[in-house]
Amino acid sequence: MKLNYYHLLVAFLIIVSCKSIDTVSFETPVDTTTKAISNQKKQTFALDTIGVYASNEFDGARLNGFKRTNDSTAILIINPENEPINNSAYYAFKIWSKTPKPFYLTFQYPKEYKHRYIPKLKNGNLWHIIDSTNVFKRGDTVTIKLDLNSNPLLVAAQEINTSTNVKQWYLNLIKGKEDYVHVSNFGKSKLKRNLPVLDIYKGSKKNKDIIVLLTRQHPPEVTGFFAFQEFLKTILNNSNLSDTFLNKYRVLAFPIINPDGVDLGHWRHNAGGVDTNRDWSVYNQPEIKQTVKHITKTLKKNNAKLILGLDFHSTYEDVFYTNEIREGTTLPNFITNWFKALEENIPNYKVNEEAGNSKKPVSKGWFLNGHNATGITYEIGDATPKDRIQVIGKATAEQMMKVLLK
Repeated sequence: MKLNYYHLLVAFLIIVSCKSIDTVSFETPVDTTTKAISNQKKQTFALDTIGVYASNEFDGARLNGFKRTNDSTAILIINPENEPINNSAYYAFKIWSKTPKPFYLTFQYPKEYKHRYIPKLKNGNLWHIIDSTNVFKRGDTVTIKLDLNSNPLLVAAQEINTSTNVKQWYLNLIKGKEDYVHVSNFGKSKLKRNLPVLDIYKGSKKNKDIIVLLTRQHPPEVTGFFAFQEFLKTILNNSNLSDTFLNKYRVLAFPIINPDGVDLGHWRHNAGGVDTNRDWSVYNQPEIKQTVKHITKTLKKNNAKLILGLDFHSTYEDVFYTNEIREGTTLPNFITNWFKALEENIPNYKVNEEAGNSKKPVSKGWFLNGHNATGITYEIGDATPKDRIQVIGKATAEQMMKVLLK
């Protein structure tokens, strides 16, 4: 019996050691233990006396209150999921009226936050940016004018791409490519939404260096997701370049790291009330813990090395956040060569780089400190036009593949 217990103990320790993942130290730790969030109440807000209605009863919505000011104006109350939080004041709601009328909406945020995103409108299937003549600013207060009727108009800080929309997109993208694009769910979010990954390679998957692509850590940062879409589309376009690249390298693409935050209409955090891009150290949040575990398992199982990580985000302008440490890493010359190629191949384009080694536990620092790999936070401006994003997304993917194949 003692021998049996000994064998069981050894087996248990082996299993535990195989499942463990290494934490990564950072100069400035961040507390990423779960924090309470304030869920918005899903409802239709009725201003019956003037026949105007607003709703947050859909995935990706954010509207905390709706109050009449006068017969032609109402206040939109927009609050974050919890605090402290970045000033990424996100909103999304549907609005309509019993009779056609012009109507004014004033955004109201907690006093320390300001309006960030230009409203996007969707009537039917198409999104468009609100006409600038219908946006009025007085100090930090923003009011917009809409023409309402009985058909609900969707108004949002950025185009809405819920976890369902993301899934529809990548399933359509990989049609006919299932022999080399392997989709799976590697885990669940805090609220049990699927965490998907696209595992991409041609030929054998063993011993291939790995590139990791991430996006949607921060829910409203949709322009970064658009760049991710074009980037991945280019890698999968079956060109000679793509074919050669995928026979040499393997790509792990994570199209939605924070599905709870996206579907809940959060400004920045996950359902655990945490910025997931501050959890790349001790992995308190299930989304990051399982992402790191999946990457680690893939590397070990296939005797592979992680050489490059790109994390797609949005901010006020297009910018690449890079690590200053280059010498001795997996790809010491990649950033210099890649940025040079981008400026040579994108019309009227100048790379905006901000280099600095990550003091806080963000993904680009995890790539460097955890794997000695090149890590880049790939940011697209909030208001960068979609056609320009497509040009940039395609070119960055093409030039990445060319640089890595030299």
